[in-house]
Amino acid sequence: MSRTLHLGVFVETTGRHLAGWRHPDVDPHAPMRFEHYRQLVEIAERGLFDLFFLADGLAVRDRAAERLGRTPKAHFEPLTLLSALAPLTQHIGLIATASTTFNEPWHLARKFASLDHLSQGRAGWNIVTSSSQAEADNFSLATLPTPQDRYRRASEFVDVVRGLWDSWDDDALVADQQQGLYFPPDRLHTLNHQGEFFTIRGPLTVSRAPQGYPLLVQAGSSAQGIELGAKYGEVIYTAQTTLADAQQFYREIKSLAQQAGRQAEDLRVLPGLFPVVAPTRSEAEEKFAELQSLLHPEVGLAQLEHHLGGVDLAGYDLDGLLPELPPGREYTSRAELLINIARRDKLTIRQLYQQVGVARGHPLLIGTPADIADFMESWFHEGGADGFNIMPGWLPGGLNDFVNLVVPELQRRGLYRTAYQGQTLRERMGFKRPASRYHQPEQEITHHG
Repeated sequence: MSRTLHLGVFVETTGRHLAGWRHPDVDPHAPMRFEHYRQLVEIAERGLFDLFFLADGLAVRDRAAERLGRTPKAHFEPLTLLSALAPLTQHIGLIATASTTFNEPWHLARKFASLDHLSQGRAGWNIVTSSSQAEADNFSLATLPTPQDRYRRASEFVDVVRGLWDSWDDDALVADQQQGLYFPPDRLHTLNHQGEFFTIRGPLTVSRAPQGYPLLVQAGSSAQGIELGAKYGEVIYTAQTTLADAQQFYREIKSLAQQAGRQAEDLRVLPGLFPVVAPTRSEAEEKFAELQSLLHPEVGLAQLEHHLGGVDLAGYDLDGLLPELPPGREYTSRAELLINIARRDKLTIRQLYQQVGVARGHPLLIGTPADIADFMESWFHEGGADGFNIMPGWLPGGLNDFVNLVVPELQRRGLYRTAYQGQTLRERMGFKRPASRYHQPEQEITHHG
């Protein structure tokens, strides 16, 4: 079978655009209404998407947005929401974002294994390290740990979680009522992990997940994030603005994965993509102009300041170029991306916050189904992507447009499936089911740390 695109939908309450919640076709109370997410996942499954990807954070991270009160900041906890959606879907993968900085491995191992059982093998974990002091403030930390500490903890965290998922052999639960034997004791394993950050005995209280391990997704673009993704990630979500940048990232992370003892095909790279599609380009441009007209200047500027790490741009001419930023600060990979875009394209502060309000550094495509498909086909065939994480500007309308207009065009070109295949998310993504570490030869069994 020929290689085809993988697609996810990145769900941020009412859409990726900061003003998406103000769109006339959007229910402004949707972020806290279950029926909204049920409708979204049904549309995505109708479009044969691989992944339903829930963004999340552990705080109102944008202090200016909190002060202004102009953007939706209330939403469900993702694992709870996906557990409710699981029995209402049959095929699509259910991906929850969860932080390694402000969680414990045993808790997350148990929750994701439970979701994998509830969904019959369709769970996935988007591994993030929290990078906001606002999140630290919610977990009794006066200072956010350094990036180095966060990523060392993350690496050990993921290794421990995978070890806990191996607590039970695949055939451990015999549940023999006649013999009175629920499981043979030699099929239950304690991890006995001792490391820099964690000392955990185990075993887990959930039997081995249908997929072995829920799918591991990673989205960090810093040097440490790329290293973590290369070591553990199976789906890599990334922000790239040009084909050349996407090709370089694609080669780099797959090469690093090979250096870590993996195969290049063990990873699927899915850059984010913000499409605005209509039957004609003029109609698509009208849709985008309507969205942009709803972006309040205070919101746009506050979001830009947030993504630049709290830089204060008050007092600067909004129609002037981005000023030189304070030296000696440690900027995130997203901040550096935005700064580079501003310098490269000679954007004013207003133009930059308008871009931030739209896609936050991801490609923005405005056009016909053929225009969108041309872009996706180029990146797919020229080594920039294995698929895309679609980021509709407003929901459900933006997703519905993509499914109704772009998906048939991709299918017509032979780039995309016409039916789901496989039983689990791993099978649909083309991955093998990971073997338990306890099924390896005795001398190969290791507990890191």
